[in-house]
Amino acid sequence: MTSDFIKSLLFSAGEILKKGFGEISSVQTKHDQSNVVTEYDFKSERHITEIIQKTYPQHNILGEEEGAIMQKSEYTWIIDPLDGTSNFAAQIPWFGVLIALLKNHNPIMAGAYLPMSDELYFAEKGHGAFKNDKQIHVSPEREIKNLLCAYSLDFSEDLQKTKMEVEIMKNLVRHCRNLRSTNSLLDFCYVAEGKLGVAINQTMKIWDIAAPKLILEEAGAKVTDIAGKSFDFPLSKQSATQNFTAIAASPEIHQQIIQNIIK
Repeated sequence: MTSDFIKSLLFSAGEILKKGFGEISSVQTKHDQSNVVTEYDFKSERHITEIIQKTYPQHNILGEEEGAIMQKSEYTWIIDPLDGTSNFAAQIPWFGVLIALLKNHNPIMAGAYLPMSDELYFAEKGHGAFKNDKQIHVSPEREIKNLLCAYSLDFSEDLQKTKMEVEIMKNLVRHCRNLRSTNSLLDFCYVAEGKLGVAINQTMKIWDIAAPKLILEEAGAKVTDIAGKSFDFPLSKQSATQNFTAIAASPEIHQQIIQNIIK
């Protein structure tokens, strides 16, 4: 397994999305009004899956659209073939491809590719995080008031959950410079390279966070769930249904978020 293999998957899947941008024929709703899918989600995932199966036929694969192929391997590929589908469908260029390789429950290699800007983020466990082969780091800023922060909020049938999230957003707005959100991989990528100081998301599946988590941590970020607890990725056919929450920031800012924003 090499970094070049993952990067080639990201580039080729990204080319599929780039060619399909503005050309989709239909948008379908999956679970609720916030979750949509296009034909390019499927095209991208099938492309990635076919190459992995040909190259590493014994490995597990868990993709957003095609489900799980579990073969009792210690290696599992986690695929989000089109992260930011709602943006893609609206012809907003805030989308990309996420691929993570896990050994047992932990990511060991991960990549995120933004095809419209040709930006590739990559990390290998213990070797740092890079954007287009240049090492990146989280912001050194120590005060939230000087940072742009991201909070992604999705539809929920649970009104109390939405009220709780709005309360957190209110606290965040009162402490940071400004609030931003693409509700996609861009928010986490921008934290990793120091453009944003914080990214918070409480509605994610494993394919949304597995790759960003490693990239962020290798860039110096602390990544925990909304309660400030560490997490890994238990793997089974039921893994696709588990919800993940995440706060990503430098260790100093993360502590301030837990103490002053999450109440």
